[in-house]
Amino acid sequence: MADTSYQGHKARPELLPITRARVDRSKPSDYVFQLNGDSPAPDVQASAAVPFKGITTDGQVVPGLYALQDTGLDPAPVVEAARSLLGCLSEPQRSRAARPLPVDAAAWRLWTNAYPSWEPDGIFLDDLDDTRRDAVMGLLRASLSARGFLDVQTAMRLNAALGQLIGQYHDTLTEWAYWIALFGEPSAVDPWGWQLFGHHVSVSFFMLAGQMVLTPTFLGAEFESEQIFEEHRAVGLELLTGLSAAQRDRAVLYPSMRPEVLPRELAGSVDGRHLGGAGQDNRVVPYAGLPADSMSPGQQELLVRLAGTFVSRMPAGPSEAKLTEVRRHLAGTHFAWIGAADPDGPIYFRIHSPVLLAEYDNHPGIFLDFDQPDPCHVHTVVRTPNGNDYGMALLRQHYQRHHRPLSREL
Repeated sequence: MADTSYQGHKARPELLPITRARVDRSKPSDYVFQLNGDSPAPDVQASAAVPFKGITTDGQVVPGLYALQDTGLDPAPVVEAARSLLGCLSEPQRSRAARPLPVDAAAWRLWTNAYPSWEPDGIFLDDLDDTRRDAVMGLLRASLSARGFLDVQTAMRLNAALGQLIGQYHDTLTEWAYWIALFGEPSAVDPWGWQLFGHHVSVSFFMLAGQMVLTPTFLGAEFESEQIFEEHRAVGLELLTGLSAAQRDRAVLYPSMRPEVLPRELAGSVDGRHLGGAGQDNRVVPYAGLPADSMSPGQQELLVRLAGTFVSRMPAGPSEAKLTEVRRHLAGTHFAWIGAADPDGPIYFRIHSPVLLAEYDNHPGIFLDFDQPDPCHVHTVVRTPNGNDYGMALLRQHYQRHHRPLSREL
């Protein structure tokens, strides 16, 4: 009999009410409630119905953080890849894949890293033939850096490998159990974007001429996570262990990752400790941890390097422009940690600045039977606080500059 365990963790019984990567309301859902415990995941549909503001520290958006500019992005290959994708779809597929801009609450903001309970916009990749899937991946390859493309592709493949390992959820734990939708007309000068989402992968891409935004982005893996997140973890630990005792006292919010000793809101099995996940577009997240202006220059450089492990999924120009933003607001940046400084143990950390919220979190098993957070199960979230997730701040400025009517969502 084939081994169905990973690092001694075996498959849980097949109890999750999911079919074809969606919540199947005809199946019992007791296990979902058990997983959520006292800290249920947010209602994504209800959250998306609320006008967009963005993640803030106090409910007020800091003005003037984002400007229309050329960051060195060549839009032509991305536009060509998007048009190639649309051109190879059938008319019914194209009508599902192509959504209008301005963005409304029922479209771009409806995503989850788990399984939707609604009928998503876009096309389901498992329904496509190889040629059309190749066109989807061609769009991702053209839009992202080589590292970014590899990370997304690896997360999708690990989803399938997990299904093969446990021998369950054959129509859900696959490489292609994801939806993709395009928003607006692919253009080298006008705003548009795309979104890919499903289990452990949600990427929102916005482009306006030579500028892009790649948030919210959620990437995760329940096993073999080192294929994607090894550098995040290594640099985070290097930064923490290089702090003085006094600095570490400020950075470490809680010394343990065990759910029973954490506050209820940080102990759920679904969201864990991360604050910027699905349904959290308008969350108020106060600064916490060690301020960067209390770090030495060398420590600050390591903090910027850690930020780079998240933003390097963008091509070189936009990635460098983002790190320039991070450096500009370094004095207002905070580094927070939960757990021990253990290279083999579970950890959580986040970088939080006016222009970046990046989180790394270890979780218990969902499909595998470990009940405490473990380094093999990783969730990462990247956000652009103060109103520029989904490129909303840039989109608003573009409409104002060109005297176009504003959507009620903007």
